[in-house]
Amino acid sequence: MNSQDVILGMLMKEALTGYQIKQLLETVFSNFYSSSYGTIYPTLARMEKEGLITKENVLQDGKPNKNVLNITPKGRDCFNAYLLGPLEGDSIRKSDFMMRLYFGEFVGYDKVMIWLKQAQEESHTKLDQLLDQYSLYKDEMHPAQIICIQIGIEEYKAKLTTIAEGLVSLEKLVQE
Repeated sequence: MNSQDVILGMLMKEALTGYQIKQLLETVFSNFYSSSYGTIYPTLARMEKEGLITKENVLQDGKPNKNVLNITPKGRDCFNAYLLGPLEGDSIRKSDFMMRLYFGEFVGYDKVMIWLKQAQEESHTKLDQLLDQYSLYKDEMHPAQIICIQIGIEEYKAKLTTIAEGLVSLEKLVQE
């Protein structure tokens, strides 16, 4: 799976602007796919050059024109080949938090507890966002999309449980 596969999948459902694709990558897809902002537009340009998508310049009154992207038949074939191909193994996204946590023995319990509390707050925020998205769109979602969102929700819940347990353990160690 790469950015091209994800973008083609988005365009299978509807035409989108680059900005809308960026928003989807930062919200719905951020729970299971990591893509940098700097790769989106070069990827779109390459996909257009390869004939996987087309770009339509839409005039807007009082606003800058926008480019609406559509998938081509070649793009649909490419996306279907990805979907029907063998499953790729999952990989954990790069995590500065996890790397620092792993080496936490070198900074002491207090710093590790600060990191855990920050991760706890961020995870609560992301879980709340995911729950909000789920409640807003669940009636329009395909059952496979619902399962995907539910997995994300459960992963955040498990992370929050583990962080809470870790904080309790560290607080006990600090008190000893």
